[in-house]
Amino acid sequence: QVQLVESGGGLVQAGGSLRLSCAASGRTISNYGMGWFRQAPGKEREFVSTISWSGGSTYYADSVKGRFTISRDNAKNTVYLQMNSLKPEDTAVYYCAASMWGLSTSAKDEYNVWGQGTQVTVFS
Repeated sequence: QVQLVESGGGLVQAGGSLRLSCAASGRTISNYGMGWFRQAPGKEREFVSTISWSGGSTYYADSVKGRFTISRDNAKNTVYLQMNSLKPEDTAVYYCAASMWGLSTSAKDEYNVWGQGTQVTVFS
């Protein structure tokens, strides 16, 4: 069974950057599609970005396109989310998720394993 642990969240001023990491343990995620989602207070969890098992395909929500970059290092069993030009509306708990079926999708129901989340707070 795969376990996911996110890190790298914190408090940052608008316009700043953060890099989130998602470290997997238990088994390799090299065949898993991976995604990042976020959930703001009082809102539903929403898709942020996804990356295919090889890293060759990525997809972003319109709200983060051009500012966020997803990547993965299968040798380190880790997925990253580089977040630049952060805005107050990016404030949320960010979750890493894994799709055992290797799917790279924006649909959260296709993900089988979730991390506990890391808080990102952007102030103006």
